[in-house]
Amino acid sequence: MGQGGSGTLGGENLLFLTDEQLRKGIEAMFFAYRGFTADPDRILADHAYGRAHHRALHFINRTHGTTVNNLLTVLGVTKQSLNRVLRTLIADGLVESRVGRTDRRERNLYLTEAGRELERMLSEAQRNRMRAAYRAAGPQAVAGFRQVLEAMMDDEIFRQYIALKERRT
Repeated sequence: MGQGGSGTLGGENLLFLTDEQLRKGIEAMFFAYRGFTADPDRILADHAYGRAHHRALHFINRTHGTTVNNLLTVLGVTKQSLNRVLRTLIADGLVESRVGRTDRRERNLYLTEAGRELERMLSEAQRNRMRAAYRAAGPQAVAGFRQVLEAMMDDEIFRQYIALKERRT
């Protein structure tokens, strides 16, 4: 699993959480995810897109010129499902696929101006929700939340996450 720390919160030893405490955390995560995706889902519905389109737009925006193979790895989806999403985004003028400079078999992906605008709207909705939640929770909770998320990642996923973080800093 990814990196994370252990410790105590309010005197409660986190190494000995009960099943009920864990169940509450799992349920909170499910409901938080619903909230986190609600605003983008409304925007996506206006364009007849789904969450797979959103994820593709997000990671193409984060790594301009990413290859299809890299996007497959990051998203953890099948080539067939990614191709369906990319075909739609390219046909709708949101993503541009260019032949690789060093390897002509590769396809590098870029957002068009319209793609950047849609991705900005989607990300802004999520940033606003996260910003409000982070402000309400405070800086220690924000750091702890990130540690929990990172600790839940499998080792390979954690490596991808770190590599993406390092590319953008």
